[in-house]
Amino acid sequence: MTDTDVVTAYYAAFNRGDWDGMCGYLTEDVAHDLNQGAREVGRATFRAFLDRMNRSYREQLRDIVVMGGGAGRVAAEYVVDGEYLATDEGLPPAQGQRYSLAGGAFFELRGDKIARVTNYYNLQTWLKQVGA
Repeated sequence: MTDTDVVTAYYAAFNRGDWDGMCGYLTEDVAHDLNQGAREVGRATFRAFLDRMNRSYREQLRDIVVMGGGAGRVAAEYVVDGEYLATDEGLPPAQGQRYSLAGGAFFELRGDKIARVTNYYNLQTWLKQVGA
């Protein structure tokens, strides 16, 4: 698989809700840079993040564009269509609000595994859409 194939498969697993499949594309020591947050390290920590997100959000990605220029670096841009299901700590109350916003990510690969995921989206746009 090429680097872009790995990231494309990772997002396909996301859209299927296949968290184990997603984690299968990660190195054991994966670095996960949260949007406007801290770095978390480790596949088990990433899986716990997915479980937490799954409780509060139902999301699908569309219009995914994966770009790679070699050297183990890949970028992706997409649109997130989601529903805010349960209040996430520090955020406004969830009431089933729907949202749609652009997002992006940067990846570093080591061999055929993702060693770093850095996610970006506009938090202010999301807050406005959920009525904050």
